[in-house]
Amino acid sequence: MSRPIKYAEAKSGLGPGALVHIGAVHHTDARITVVDYGRDHFEKRAVSSVGETLAYRRKGSITMVIVEGLAELKIVEDVGQHFDVHPLVLEDILNTHQRPKLEEHDDYLYIVLKCMAPSDEGSFVTYEQVSLLVLEGFILVFKEKADDLLEPLLQRLEHSRGRIRSEAADYLMYAVLDTIVDQSFGVMDQLEETLTALEDEIFARPTPEALGKIQEIKREISKIRRYISPIRDLLNGLIRSESGLICESTHIYLKDVHDHVLRIIESVETHRDILSGLLEIYLSSISSRMNEVMKVLTVFATIFIPLTFLTGVYGMNFEFMPELKWAWAYPALWLLFITTSVVLLLYFRRKSWI
Repeated sequence: MSRPIKYAEAKSGLGPGALVHIGAVHHTDARITVVDYGRDHFEKRAVSSVGETLAYRRKGSITMVIVEGLAELKIVEDVGQHFDVHPLVLEDILNTHQRPKLEEHDDYLYIVLKCMAPSDEGSFVTYEQVSLLVLEGFILVFKEKADDLLEPLLQRLEHSRGRIRSEAADYLMYAVLDTIVDQSFGVMDQLEETLTALEDEIFARPTPEALGKIQEIKREISKIRRYISPIRDLLNGLIRSESGLICESTHIYLKDVHDHVLRIIESVETHRDILSGLLEIYLSSISSRMNEVMKVLTVFATIFIPLTFLTGVYGMNFEFMPELKWAWAYPALWLLFITTSVVLLLYFRRKSWI
């Protein structure tokens, strides 16, 4: 089946290991890039098929194959055939709704996680699933779309002559994970700026639009938390792994990425608490404004109660009401109205009710 589907439930009825792309299609044509390097050489080139990458497995250098776009199932099928990858792993690579996890197999490791980056579009976060197959001296990276996510790492590989060019593939795996995790710090910074601006807006004038923003950010934070929290367990699994594909010397670097994840999780929890506080502030501000309005209305109603009483008394059409025949009765009544209103206003102000 080559037609992609959006949600996993549409795959119901298919056998295990059936290769179907699940998720949004960002690119109809996949792009394959090979990066091969050693201490004294660096090569980066585009290839048209997975078969062209097999020659690099015999070179003894470190090779990274980057597949951008998952709509072409033939590429994933070829990976399974040439690298002896289990069909269920291939199925997970094509399902972009995966929970971050680590799977250890005899000859390779399978890692999947979400990359989060700041966005200038409607949502302030963009998500991209990244899957890694880590083999001896060989790493395959599967990305949903073509972007510059790994460009800083590629620049470092090309121009550096340090540790990264002399270490094994597990160090490259660490570098990829570190690059992906560090993208989340930009999301945290943007989230902090958004919450600060929203806090100022709520204190100045709480509006229904501000409440809508609170709910939108709340949903986004829940989504971020759902994607970032499992990465902690993923890294713990890599640190404790006894796989021969991970050297003991790489554990300290994986612990550093683990610390970054913990900082991000703490930041998410902090922003979540701030958002709950903003919601309480919003509700309190609305309640306070309503109390102010009701106080003003109550004051005016209180002032008009005696005036209404007086007009009601003199609105009665009894024949023998002595004041009705007085020449100065009408001006005297207005003077009484004004005096009563002024006295009540002064009294309210003295009591600090207005």
